[in-house]
Amino acid sequence: MHNTQAVIAEQFDDSTQQHEAASLGMWIFLGTEIMFFGAVFTAYTVYRNLYTTAFEEGSHLLNAPIGAFNTAVLICSSLTMALAVHAAQTGKRKRLITFLISTMILGGVFLYVKFILEWLHEYRDGLAPGLHFTYAGPQAAHVAMFFCFYFILTGIHATHMIVGEGIMAILLVMAWRGRFSEANHNHIEMFGLYWHFIDIVWIFLFPLLYLLGAHF
Repeated sequence: MHNTQAVIAEQFDDSTQQHEAASLGMWIFLGTEIMFFGAVFTAYTVYRNLYTTAFEEGSHLLNAPIGAFNTAVLICSSLTMALAVHAAQTGKRKRLITFLISTMILGGVFLYVKFILEWLHEYRDGLAPGLHFTYAGPQAAHVAMFFCFYFILTGIHATHMIVGEGIMAILLVMAWRGRFSEANHNHIEMFGLYWHFIDIVWIFLFPLLYLLGAHF
C-alpha cells in the first residue's frame, strides 16, 4: 500500500517545516563529519610536508589504477543515488528501488576492491604497520607513518560506507513497502546528502594518498 501523504511529526506545523528541520539537522551532522575528517587531513598534511620523500615512496607502493577504478565506481554510485532521490521525489517506486539497489551494488564493489584487492594485498606485501610491516627501504619508519595514515583514512571512510550500506538496506525495505512518495521522501533525500558526502571525501583521499608521484 502506497503512502501518498507526508508523515508529519507532531512537533512540526507542516511538511515544509519538517523538511527544513531535517535538512538543517543533516547539514549540522555533515559539518561535524567535516571537522572530524579535517583533523585527520590536517595531521596527514603536516607529516606529509615533514617527510615528503617517505610519503611519496609510500604512495608509490599503492596501486593507483585500482584506486582510480574505485573512484569511478563511487562517482557512478553518486549518480545512481541522485537518480534514486529524484525517483522518490517524483513518486517512481520501481525506479527508486532499482537505483537504491544499483547504489548498494556499487558500494559493495568499492568495499570488495578496498578490502580484498587492496588491504589484503598490502597486508601480504608487509605494508600493514603494527600487524605485518616488512618494508626495509629508505626511511622505513616514515613510510610506515604514511601507511598508518593510509589505513586510518581509508578505514574511517570504509566504515562510513558500511554504515551507509546498512541504512540503504533499511530504505530499500521501506521503498519496497511503498513508504515513499512525492509528498514523503525526506529519508531518501537526507541519506542522499550523506552518500554524496562519502563520495566527496574519497575524491579528496584519492589524490592525497595515491597521486603523490604515483607510478602508473
